Amino acid sequence: MKLRHILVGLCLAGSSAVSAQNSWDEVEIKPVALRGNVHVIYGAGGNIGVSAGDDGVFIIDDQFAPLTERLKATIAGISDKPIRFVINTHFHFDHTGGNENLGSSGAVIVAHDNVRQRLSAGSFIKAFNVTTEPQPVAALPVVTFNDQMSLHLNGEDARIIHVPNAHTNSDSIIHFRWSNVIHMGDTFFNGRFPFIDVPNGGSIGGVIRMAEMALGAADENTIVIPGHGQVTDQAGLQAYHDMLVAAKDVVAALKDEGHSLEDVVAAKPLADVHPEWQEANPAGVDLFVSTIFESL
Repeated sequence: MKLRHILVGLCLAGSSAVSAQNSWDEVEIKPVALRGNVHVIYGAGGNIGVSAGDDGVFIIDDQFAPLTERLKATIAGISDKPIRFVINTHFHFDHTGGNENLGSSGAVIVAHDNVRQRLSAGSFIKAFNVTTEPQPVAALPVVTFNDQMSLHLNGEDARIIHVPNAHTNSDSIIHFRWSNVIHMGDTFFNGRFPFIDVPNGGSIGGVIRMAEMALGAADENTIVIPGHGQVTDQAGLQAYHDMLVAAKDVVAALKDEGHSLEDVVAAKPLADVHPEWQEANPAGVDLFVSTIFESL
């Protein structure tokens, strides 16, 4: 993958961990124990979930290929067991970039049917003008599903649940039922406006449905891992859900009045919503408004 594509991916991820002047070696890889056998690893790209126990290790997402060896070393500091499974929450390359390395070393990649389809055919992310070439066999999910499936490892029932047309058409969340932890993938961007990949099947309605599904499984003690941003709780996910609904309603009202996309974006309909997010990434809010408009 070209460096330009990698850097755009980091912009997509909302990460400032790497710039054109810095190397992958300077990315901070930070593991945090959450509850029971479940950990999160922050780095560049999507947050990685880790289940480590007597049955081995399985991880959720794997960031970028140049980070694989450092990620493996970090995971080895959590457990001396092998990485047996990799679950992809969706197909975007800041979540699947390590697939080929880990698949080649014996890990079984698990994902929704559409993840395998997107990775094998190649993909295009219109919002960032990024094309990803078809991936080699070692990078493709070996086990796929069309609705739900579970992994029963490390004394945990990890339920993998697909909701159509959320961040993309390939998204899943992972519910660690006994540890009471939910990994949301990119259906949840914590502390920033989300990116919704409408040309690849995403929709504001699907992201809201995914949040509602997770909230239905959560309680006040639930730990929620977003695709990007810091780990939070039920209240944090509820606030995100409420923001999504409010944003959808205001954009829908303007669209129903007959305003064009350009007019709606120019009107800054979310100007009063999280001003700190807007100051940090003005283009991000315009992109969010655009994707809401286009998915209605």
